[in-house]
Amino acid sequence: MMVSLVLMTAGSASAGLPTINHEGRPYVDLARIADALRGKVETTPDSVRAQLRSPGHLVTFTRNWSRVVVDGKPVVLDAPVRVKGTAWLVPAEFVESVLPALAAAPATPAAAPRTGPEAALAEIRVRSYPSFTRVVVETSGPVSYRLETPTPIEVRVRLGGLKATPRTESVGDGLVGDVRLERVGAETVLRVLFQGAMAEAKASMLADPPRLVLDFARPLDQSQPDQRGEALGPLRTIVLDAGHGGSDSGAIGPAGLMEKELVLDVTRRVARLLEDRLDVKILLSRDADHFVPLRDRTSFANRRRADLFVSIHANAHRESASEGVETYFLSSEATDNAARQVAAEENAAGQPETPAGRGRADAVRMILWDLAQSEFQVESSRLAEIVQDSMTQSLRIPNRGVKQAGFYVLGGAAMPAILIEIGFVTNPKEERRLKETRYRDEIARAIAGALAEYKRHYDERMRTALDRVR
Repeated sequence: MMVSLVLMTAGSASAGLPTINHEGRPYVDLARIADALRGKVETTPDSVRAQLRSPGHLVTFTRNWSRVVVDGKPVVLDAPVRVKGTAWLVPAEFVESVLPALAAAPATPAAAPRTGPEAALAEIRVRSYPSFTRVVVETSGPVSYRLETPTPIEVRVRLGGLKATPRTESVGDGLVGDVRLERVGAETVLRVLFQGAMAEAKASMLADPPRLVLDFARPLDQSQPDQRGEALGPLRTIVLDAGHGGSDSGAIGPAGLMEKELVLDVTRRVARLLEDRLDVKILLSRDADHFVPLRDRTSFANRRRADLFVSIHANAHRESASEGVETYFLSSEATDNAARQVAAEENAAGQPETPAGRGRADAVRMILWDLAQSEFQVESSRLAEIVQDSMTQSLRIPNRGVKQAGFYVLGGAAMPAILIEIGFVTNPKEERRLKETRYRDEIARAIAGALAEYKRHYDERMRTALDRVR
């Protein structure tokens, strides 16, 4: 039975949107929403994602996911998006909670007049990706901005309503040389200086926390010559990331087993197996007992244009009976409280770049939706499932499942990325096994076998995609 759900009148003609009962929940056909907004729906060839474009707005939907991205900001609905036949079905909650804002006239933050006190600078963050460099200016409150191009090698951003002291961030990634924040009279100006030809600039304002996101596209002649072809090519490079290291020991077992030593040993074993079995380049984010900041790990993978990022850790819990393996991929919404706690413990390790006074949850929030990992969540979840199945079947160990959480170390990866918890060092029984050379070999073989299986399926899908292109 179809019933009228909502009457939309904000800034457009009235439009009644009927619901569809699917899986016991009310849904609305995305095509009807697009018609009501005078917009259009675009879908990927594999029907994994759909985008709703309407005047001044862009909404991205992912099949079987309850999280959507509205004008760059994540919104979690009470049910996942579904695809039935060729129709995309959106939970009715979207119509109630999101649609009114989309129907209203788009906001223009850059031109809005400011009232009240000036905002303070919270942080400037810079990340280098294979095809672009991202500069994020996070502030304590909303600011306005205006882009200028005074010279062929510089972009200036005038930030209205921001009070900050001068500072310089050296980048030197082949595209951006320096990012400089300066006071010019009563104004705050952000100067982005390029190392070569000026890049195309895109700017957007995001909220919670307030931040200006600037993306500078790398000119094609500065990228790999066959970069577009490689996007459909075979899997060539895998970065293995041994968690913790140096002054950061990670979890410590009752008999003294340190996570940093365990995972480095297992990671090296995985690397040797993959080098012997697969025609891929294997890179390690750390190959010895030294400290590597979390954001430097994925930056390393981005610079080397890795196709996969696999972070290997060991678990800990205040209840010593906790046991088993689990595999994570990035999400702003943790699967459960236990997953949220695991992420919090891992994020607490080695955060010198975190601004003073911020909590662990804020450290995740401030990077999660600035970065590119959301583009790879479907592929990351596929990889996580394969690894988790291989681990539990090979090791005959309790299966704690594939989970989602806000891991800082995964947030900056411009490729599919997962984090594996290979066991609990705080469980005396598991700690004894994790100390054994033979058991570490079994763990390494399970992970390597899973990556080999993923590569096989990946290459098959990419060959099919190439055949379609040709």
